[in-house]
Amino acid sequence: MAIAVSGDPITDLNEDLATEQKARATYDNILRLSDDPDVNDVIKFLREREIVHYQRFGEALRRVEEKLTTKNKYYMHN
Repeated sequence: MAIAVSGDPITDLNEDLATEQKARATYDNILRLSDDPDVNDVIKFLREREIVHYQRFGEALRRVEEKLTTKNKYYMHN
């Protein structure tokens, strides 16, 4: 697995989301081809993990986008 970081959190999180979806699709393809219950159990676990990762990256992306749309307020204490 290669890690690419652009320095832009929105770009990086979108890349993370795409990576998780690609992994999930790979696991779906393996499940379509496999008839071994032991292999399928492991692949199903890994697939579920990718789904959770996708959800967490999506939540992080929403938080970053919310922060970018809020106005910064600076207060000075005397």
